[in-house]
Amino acid sequence: MLELTSVQNPKIKQVLHLRDRHERDQTGHFLIEGYRELLRAADGGWKVEMLFVCPELFLGTNEPALIQRLVSRGTQLLHCTEKVFKKISYRDRPDGLLAVAPQRRLSLGDLSKAVKNPAAPLYVVAEAIEKPGNLGTILRSSDAVGVDGLIVCDRCTDIYNPNVVRASVGTLFTVPTVESKGEETLEWLREQGIDILAATPHAEKEFTQVDLTRPVAIAVGTEQLGLSERWMKQATMQVRIPMMGVADSLNVAMATTLLLYEVLRQRQQG
Repeated sequence: MLELTSVQNPKIKQVLHLRDRHERDQTGHFLIEGYRELLRAADGGWKVEMLFVCPELFLGTNEPALIQRLVSRGTQLLHCTEKVFKKISYRDRPDGLLAVAPQRRLSLGDLSKAVKNPAAPLYVVAEAIEKPGNLGTILRSSDAVGVDGLIVCDRCTDIYNPNVVRASVGTLFTVPTVESKGEETLEWLREQGIDILAATPHAEKEFTQVDLTRPVAIAVGTEQLGLSERWMKQATMQVRIPMMGVADSLNVAMATTLLLYEVLRQRQQG
């Protein structure tokens, strides 16, 4: 096991560079920080190339077993001093585990092969989401209800942003996720016979008044403007979420969660 004591070490510099989106795109690598996130990556069979550890920062007693599990799969283990680890961590309270892993690039075709219920697949389409925290929360909610895939269209935030990984609490490794262009996604959904659900304050029906037991993709848009006109026009179902106060809409991640749980409610009752 190598021990790193200087922030000038090339491997430390590599980690710091991966905070930058351009570097992630160029190298095809990204960062995974935190015990829960790494555990879910390991459970999902995700390859981990390098693991930086600082035992002084561990929060529990389960870390050694996870480390051994990753090392047995070929992960290179690197020990950091507390000072060096805090330099590479992007958390206020680091827990002593940070890894470098290769990205996975799935296609829309890959989603078709992994459907849990072929009679009624469920997808989320996230168009041009800007905030990593919202994208991570959408992943977390998608995992909670068992969606068949998240499609990130016309991306603003890349799915391998460290804050997406963090906000998803590792569900990035459990939800099949694809980055795609809007037109390509619309064509694929039409070919698959999947209805598109869009929420808008101007819809006549509330979100509880439409049939969501059918194959459906819940489409949500940017934090400021919502879905683009293109997606609104292509939506086969438009619904509204009742708003009883002065605000006319919910945060995009909250709205997505509400719609997803309505799908789950209807399908469990059916």
